[in-house]
Amino acid sequence: MTRQIVLDTETTGLNAKLGDRVIEIGCLELLNRRPTGNHFHRYLNPERASDEGAVKVHGISDEFLLDKPRFREIAAEFIEYIRDAELIIHNAPFDVEFLEQELALAKLPPLAQHCGDITDTLKLAKELHPGKKNSLDALCERYAIDNTHRTLHGALLDAELLAEVYLAMTRGQDSLMMELEEEPSAFDAATGAPPERPSLAVLAATEEELAEHAGVLQDIQKQSKGKCVWLKLEGEAAGGS
Repeated sequence: MTRQIVLDTETTGLNAKLGDRVIEIGCLELLNRRPTGNHFHRYLNPERASDEGAVKVHGISDEFLLDKPRFREIAAEFIEYIRDAELIIHNAPFDVEFLEQELALAKLPPLAQHCGDITDTLKLAKELHPGKKNSLDALCERYAIDNTHRTLHGALLDAELLAEVYLAMTRGQDSLMMELEEEPSAFDAATGAPPERPSLAVLAATEEELAEHAGVLQDIQKQSKGKCVWLKLEGEAAGGS
């Protein structure tokens, strides 16, 4: 069973190295490429103010976050949620850098020790659509996914949209899996015997086709100085009958 976690974060700013922090984590679970309804969503107190530009993007005020837990308080729950799963993230290096910083501040092992692979859907989109816009909004438009309710960025909403985008971008995998699942068994489930094969229709050659075939063989016989293999085999078959 393949378990994937589609993940998004919101932050106080764009630069983890300058002290920006995670203020929201939104995740949803896919099992065998199907949403399970098992979400993980937390707002976090970053213990610092958000940049004005960041607030305009996500709309989360500093006051709203004052009574929310610190990352270290929900870290164990978050780690358990993502454990051994493949993470699906749009522009993964950005979110991963912030999550690595939060784990380090909480004195916890890095992300790679908790989850499986990390798939960057932005990288995937650039490979599929080179030279085109590949933002989440652009991909929603390209794959006809309704994002009209996305007036501000929100981690859980963006994770839900990203899950739809990811499944649309990789739907060929679904087709392949369906073909493999629907391939008939080589044995009858009830008897254990091979299934009966349908009889094959045999189309006999017309007299004109036989005459044309004979003419081609005579040409080969002439050009090969009597070494036409097909005529030789026909002669042997006639002699043995």
